[in-house]
Amino acid sequence: MKAVQNGSPAKAKILIVEDQTAVAMMMVYLLTRADCETEVAATGKRAFQLAEEGNFDLITLDVDLPDGNGFNLCSCLKQHPRLCHTPVVFVSGRSCLEDQQHGLDVGAADYITKPFETFEFAPRLLSHIKTLEAQANASGGNSYTSRL
Repeated sequence: MKAVQNGSPAKAKILIVEDQTAVAMMMVYLLTRADCETEVAATGKRAFQLAEEGNFDLITLDVDLPDGNGFNLCSCLKQHPRLCHTPVVFVSGRSCLEDQQHGLDVGAADYITKPFETFEFAPRLLSHIKTLEAQANASGGNSYTSRL
């Protein structure tokens, strides 16, 4: 799945942007069980800072954040030259179709509504990383060489 690092596959690194602690901890638990590394940001400002500093394979993003709107943050991420190819998946309590469509329109790869099914959460996120990796390999590049 991932590039090999020190003899074993590198773990997927996921940034969780979620201001509700209980939800964030559930997401961390599910992704850790799926052998992913995670970091959590409770605000859009902190999320953007971590995204710029880190090398994330995927970003989950809530729509309603204490300091702003996840749709705007997604647009900023997609305009950033280094972050524009990182898949963003909204995980939000907003379940109306207009919000879901807007999330996809601003560049998200997917939109998961809360409450989500725990058994499909990590596999659904990891499928986006696998797709990106397959596209990179098909084009002759390896999006994970920066970690080697």
